[in-house]
Amino acid sequence: MKPAPFAYVRAETLDQVFDLLDEHGDDARILAGGQSLMATLNMRLSAPEVLIDINHLKGLSEISCDGETLKIGALARHSQVLESTDVQTYAPLIAKTMPHVAHQAIRNRGTFGGSVAFADPAAELPAVTRTLGARFVLQGRDGQRTVVADDFFQGLFETDLKENELLVGAEIPVIQDGERTAFMELARRHGDYAMVGIAVQGRIEGDTFADMRLGFFGAGDQPILAKSAAAALNGQANSEDTIKKAQDSLDADLDPMPDLNGPAEMKMHLARVLTKRALAELAS
Repeated sequence: MKPAPFAYVRAETLDQVFDLLDEHGDDARILAGGQSLMATLNMRLSAPEVLIDINHLKGLSEISCDGETLKIGALARHSQVLESTDVQTYAPLIAKTMPHVAHQAIRNRGTFGGSVAFADPAAELPAVTRTLGARFVLQGRDGQRTVVADDFFQGLFETDLKENELLVGAEIPVIQDGERTAFMELARRHGDYAMVGIAVQGRIEGDTFADMRLGFFGAGDQPILAKSAAAALNGQANSEDTIKKAQDSLDADLDPMPDLNGPAEMKMHLARVLTKRALAELAS
């Protein structure tokens, strides 16, 4: 299929973006990498009046770290994030995730901010940012505001972004001494959307779980932070019984939707399997 007709504007400044958003409102769409947007256009799931291309805006693709916070610009390409030594050093969970994000050709064009703003519940990065306690920087005409990832994702493809705002970056707390990470997903082919996936960051102090955060994707209508499962782990010994309790607690956290990959019951089973595997990797 071909998309419905639309106008195209290559924005040179943020003010120009805000002018266009004010003028067109819900009939405008932001074009960054376009790896998700172009598919929805071709299937006519989206039919905007105008596409606002922000790829030429300056200063939105930088990756930096001040020792406490890793900053990733919204226009940083997936391949750029994958190759960043700052990401590998200060956010190893993201570094473990990036090779699973789509395929190489898509990673060369897709953007970190685009994946977050699209808020696909089956995508890796929204769940990973929740696991890491990330904050998102949203830019409007009158200035910036910061929203924590837990509040940013609000439902199926829904976020806290207002129609006249732009996601310009992410702020991620750097990993602390003693923290460990694990990332796993199950997909029909490497690079495809996962049937279900898990991202974990936390500590094992002696033989006891602490500060555990478990993020899931493909397990509900938005990226999910499994708080009940984390509560079943924290302060408990790393044992089969503890892990079993965490697996059972997923019933209170996850609400997977049936799709072409299989029924919800299958996804719950896979989530339990991945939980056990990821915790074993974390402890190794």
